[in-house]
Amino acid sequence: MSRPRITVSIPADLQVFLSAERRRTQSSDVVTDGSSSLGHVVESLGIPLTEVGRLTVDGREAAVAHVPADGEHVDIGAIVRPQQVPGAPLRFLLDVHLGTLARRLRLLGVDAAYLNEDIGDPALATRSAAEKRVMLSRDRGLLRRRELWAGAYVYSDRPEEQLRDVLERFAPDLAPWTRCVACNGPLVRADKDDVADRLEGGTQRSYDVFAQCTACDRIYWKGAHHATLQAVVDQALRTTTPPPPN
Repeated sequence: MSRPRITVSIPADLQVFLSAERRRTQSSDVVTDGSSSLGHVVESLGIPLTEVGRLTVDGREAAVAHVPADGEHVDIGAIVRPQQVPGAPLRFLLDVHLGTLARRLRLLGVDAAYLNEDIGDPALATRSAAEKRVMLSRDRGLLRRRELWAGAYVYSDRPEEQLRDVLERFAPDLAPWTRCVACNGPLVRADKDDVADRLEGGTQRSYDVFAQCTACDRIYWKGAHHATLQAVVDQALRTTTPPPPN
């Protein structure tokens, strides 16, 4: 008995996940086993379901649990941006390879949990579910784990492009300079006299405005790198601010 053969349409945004051979031949034919779900078929093409929006079969919306039949035509839609994440405040969990992105999100006041160690995919997925955090990763295997609460693939390996992608995709509320870039804790205004014993002489003489992390006690001020960080903040605000009406 021959196995079912379906045709699949994949938008340009998702073709990055396809094998080199499938991209080269532009093949849209897929042979299934007749029992696997549509979600499994999509993942077998290399596309994480976290990146998939609306699925249609022969023009009708279909669920990932649908089992494709011979001759059906499947359209795979990409996520519509900005993506809505219902059910919890928007916050993120980043894997060990995205440390710079985590620090930049925290700089913008976005809740971004991150550990500078590889705790393994099962532990990351479990934490995503327990804390209701969107898992950000470039690891497609991690994003396929069923216990994830929510996830998103980070398409670029360049931090500035990664940040722009996340901001455009999720449109988080920004509150720059309110979160510790080291541990993700909230910052509060610190009186200079209260932190003076932790400052070097040059810092004491040159700066008067300080902030302190309520979680790890780290002290912040507008030091030598402030202009570089301000440029990151300014670019992010431009990314998330809609253009004025014509």
